[in-house]
Amino acid sequence: MKPWLIVLLVVILVLVAALIALYYFGNKMQKKASENQAQMEAASQTVSMLVIDKKRLKLSEAGLPQVVIDQTPKYMRRSKVPIAKVKVGPQILNMICDEKVFEVLPTKKEVKATVSGIYIMGVRGLHSALEKPTEKKGFFRKLQDKARKTLEEQQAAEHAQAKGKKK
Repeated sequence: MKPWLIVLLVVILVLVAALIALYYFGNKMQKKASENQAQMEAASQTVSMLVIDKKRLKLSEAGLPQVVIDQTPKYMRRSKVPIAKVKVGPQILNMICDEKVFEVLPTKKEVKATVSGIYIMGVRGLHSALEKPTEKKGFFRKLQDKARKTLEEQQAAEHAQAKGKKK
């Protein structure tokens, strides 16, 4: 047998073994995540809160309790997480947000939030519906919109001119 064929077979076997291991561990992690989600939903409660500020911070900089920082894996401590500074009753707390919630969470407004511990799982507007904040347009986006608008105006003018010639 040729040596390159043996190397190719070994590489294929290693790749197949890696895929099987990833499938097994993926299923295991998915089951664990669904169990954790069910526990969080069981322990959740609805709270009225005033959102003071929201930022993405490292766990060590977020001002969370030391117990939370100790329980997180070491590789997650350096990553930035969505943190909301909220006022619940007389207390001002730093809470961790879900990614989807962080996008629609308004600052300096009162909301009703579904909370499990220090984790904000869902949010609703207290007095009105929440809207996703509009993104600021960058320089190139403004140029594209302006060019598109002038192009549409030119096409409309040409279309009107063509109709005028037919009559």
